[in-house]
Amino acid sequence: MSELPIEFETTPKGGRYFVRFSEDEDARRTYVRVSDTHWIADHTFVPLPWRGGDIAERLVERLITDARQAQARITPTCWYVADEFKRMSPAWDDVWMR
Repeated sequence: MSELPIEFETTPKGGRYFVRFSEDEDARRTYVRVSDTHWIADHTFVPLPWRGGDIAERLVERLITDARQAQARITPTCWYVADEFKRMSPAWDDVWMR
């Protein structure tokens, strides 16, 4: 998949990254901000018609990039993000709070 239009918005608890497919449907990756330097990656969802590509991976990569810029560490409670951290270790170990 070429360049994804990943959007970001702050929520009362943390933030969410998303790719909007229509007014009613989007792929999303959410996190809870425990503190400025500790985030919990808690949810990833890609609608069925768009699964199997790299949308979820790109959303997680954006989270990693932003965490590095904020000097934050991430605890993954979402199974997908946890699997990505394991797959990308040791490259992402600098932001992985185990």
